[in-house]
Amino acid sequence: MADTVEKVPTVVESSSSSVEAPVIADKTEPTTTEKKMWGDVEDDDEEEAVSELNSLTIKEEEKSDSVLEEPEDSNIKAVVSGDTPYTSASRFEDLNLSPELMKGLYVEMKFEKPSKIQAISLPMIMTPPHKHLIAQAHNGSGKTTCFVLGMLSRVDPKLAEPQALCICPTRELANQNMDVLQRMGKFTGITAELAVPESTRGGPSAPRRGPVTAHVVIGTPGTLKRWMSFKRLGLNHLKILVFDEADHMLATDGFRDDSLKIMKDIGRVNPNFQVLLFSATFNETVKDFVARTVKDPNQLFVKREDLALDSVKQFKVLCPKEENKIEVIKDQIMELGDIGQTIIFVKTKVSATKVHKALAEMGYDVTSVHGNMSEVDRDKVVKEFKDCLTQVLIATDVIARGFDQQRVNLVVNYNLPTKFETGEPDYEVYLHRVGRAGRFGRKGAVFNLLLDVGCDKEVMEKIEKYFGANVKEIKSWNSEEEYKSALKEAGLLDE
Repeated sequence: MADTVEKVPTVVESSSSSVEAPVIADKTEPTTTEKKMWGDVEDDDEEEAVSELNSLTIKEEEKSDSVLEEPEDSNIKAVVSGDTPYTSASRFEDLNLSPELMKGLYVEMKFEKPSKIQAISLPMIMTPPHKHLIAQAHNGSGKTTCFVLGMLSRVDPKLAEPQALCICPTRELANQNMDVLQRMGKFTGITAELAVPESTRGGPSAPRRGPVTAHVVIGTPGTLKRWMSFKRLGLNHLKILVFDEADHMLATDGFRDDSLKIMKDIGRVNPNFQVLLFSATFNETVKDFVARTVKDPNQLFVKREDLALDSVKQFKVLCPKEENKIEVIKDQIMELGDIGQTIIFVKTKVSATKVHKALAEMGYDVTSVHGNMSEVDRDKVVKEFKDCLTQVLIATDVIARGFDQQRVNLVVNYNLPTKFETGEPDYEVYLHRVGRAGRFGRKGAVFNLLLDVGCDKEVMEKIEKYFGANVKEIKSWNSEEEYKSALKEAGLLDE
């Protein structure tokens, strides 16, 4: 990847409403302000920074109905590297998209206007010289549309070569992104291919397949690496490389080695490709690593305390015994609320089986998904849930990240997410789990079921402290009135 000349970054901050055209003012005098690293501006004096640097001012407009309803306090900041003038897109028409792409957005996707993150990030993605972008924002804020539209906008349909590549940590997320891309690009003639393990995809193995001619490739790192090693995935014409759930893709306990190899292999033959990194979370270790790996990027992020959507109400319940958790789920939460679909997160296959059996006996349409299942069975279960054929999905964290199902308005943490090695809270996974409820600003509730003995209370306290949140406690684990009150507060039970 070619290095670019370091320039003074621009600080951008957005307040609550949708955005209209922010304009970068001409620089009146040189500045000696040091280049900011990822997220450093969060602690700066913002008025001083704006007076010294080129400022991207964001105006408010009257809120109109939109497919994407965002939290009123969503607080997006950006650090713009260099002096490229970006103008926020209050309408998709501002992006100079092809008529075919516009038709996909309005007719197929039924969008009305860009969400806030789309309004700010899409001009950064599409404006030459196509600088790299690191983007962190709320779950359900429209991140997928940002990078999918970015990929589609950069492709030349007349060139039958891979030009855009999206790497995802799971097969489920790759499938989901492919579905969005095919719908959005329905009228463009742009082709796409899914790069996931052969047993799921049903295609030939890497050594026996022909060269990829699809314009866009979306897949998991292992399969992509195999295709590249067997010279089946050409890289010479690649314009844009996307990492979805980038924090996991670049974490030491994630896919860092595979991700780095793919980036280096691309850079050997094509040093001018654009890198987009999208995630709801970036921990400090990953932020530092990204800053060293991706040169001179634009950056977009939200403060940690703003990450959990306010539209999702969070509660905690202290249960005397393990079996009480089952009673809470089936006798209280599930029976009382106006529930659309529910995801129950568990730590182990044993817990999944136990909860599944209890709910199935009550007559709920329930399915389970975990890492020990075959790839075909996992895909079948996920598809049935997405098609609303089942009401309850019991899952390990295989679907905690990026799983998008708008009818989910209840998440139950049967077990809190903790790191396997240390038992410490896994803050990023907790945030991603919370983000499965109340997608795109809709109402939702999260119930955290804790054992009254052991370390659950300590883990919950650390999670609350980390996010600066006060998770409301259900004082009596079997009090119907308290659950009714909680569900009313979350908008899942009529007054």
